[in-house]
Amino acid sequence: MARRRPRRWHEPPSPRIAVLSVILDEGLPIAYEVLEKGVPVFASDGVQVGTVHHVVAAPEEDIFHGLVIAVRGHERRFVDASSVASLHERGVDLRIDSTTAQSLPEPGGGAPVYDEDPGTMKGWHHWVHIIGLRGDWKRED
Repeated sequence: MARRRPRRWHEPPSPRIAVLSVILDEGLPIAYEVLEKGVPVFASDGVQVGTVHHVVAAPEEDIFHGLVIAVRGHERRFVDASSVASLHERGVDLRIDSTTAQSLPEPGGGAPVYDEDPGTMKGWHHWVHIIGLRGDWKRED
């Protein structure tokens, strides 16, 4: 029976173990409200596909729509909430692989912006809107 040499305390651990522990340590699970910009985003095959640019959500209604991630230089891509598997302190895991992540759409098509112009608050239309509790909001294009 062959005897194994006992490991000495001053020997460094195997490099494979060190690398594996760094990859798997994404921290604790978190809510989308506290996800920070710059956190790495990983596809389901383990490839980093970008970093978090910002979260797309309606916090007053507690709705998470998805993420905008920064990829290759200054490009950005939108990841729908259904494609996000989990959020962690130091990493975001996606349900899609890196090939699919490359074909994600650019962000766009935000909610419409409305403005109330004090210069147009004249005449009977203004008072009809006030009585009807609608205000004089006009959609900006």
